[in-house]
Amino acid sequence: MFQTTQNRLTDISRVAVWVGGGALLLSAVMVTLDVLARKMFGITISGSDEISGYVFAAGTTWAYSYCLFTRANIRIDALYNVLNLRTKALLDILGLLLLLYYIYLLFTNAWGMFAENWKFNSTAQTTLATPLWIPQIFWISGLGFFLVCLAFVSTRCLASLIRGDWQTIHDVAGVKTVAEEIDEETHV
Repeated sequence: MFQTTQNRLTDISRVAVWVGGGALLLSAVMVTLDVLARKMFGITISGSDEISGYVFAAGTTWAYSYCLFTRANIRIDALYNVLNLRTKALLDILGLLLLLYYIYLLFTNAWGMFAENWKFNSTAQTTLATPLWIPQIFWISGLGFFLVCLAFVSTRCLASLIRGDWQTIHDVAGVKTVAEEIDEETHV
């Protein structure tokens, strides 16, 4: 059951990261065209910087879950690598629970900001005067999806902790070993 759910969440996060990457690429093209048009013709594509900022914020939050499932997050692991599997697993769970708490706080505060901007129909103080709830819905949905994914991974690891299954905790939430990284890079 856990593996099936994780596979589905991983598939969603993979699609989201590709969509976010494509959107970032398109916004980079838009900014490049804006710079070239400004230099060559003295005209500007108004709001390209604003739109690229919104795309970056939304794309980033949707990429968090992909990082979680591929274990691509950056950690300081100098001491971690010399610990035994059980201690690593306990530290991985602690890290997950702390991150879950932090993202929960971030999401609830972001939700409050979104609700307020929706209620008052607040707009950006820019030439586009974008209603702020529009880019925020993409941003907050990415945070919400990441929160769901973190809760799932934390639950899976806690269930593995109860069973004493240290290897599953490592496979789901641990830092990749050098051998795992080499295997992943050479067998793609």
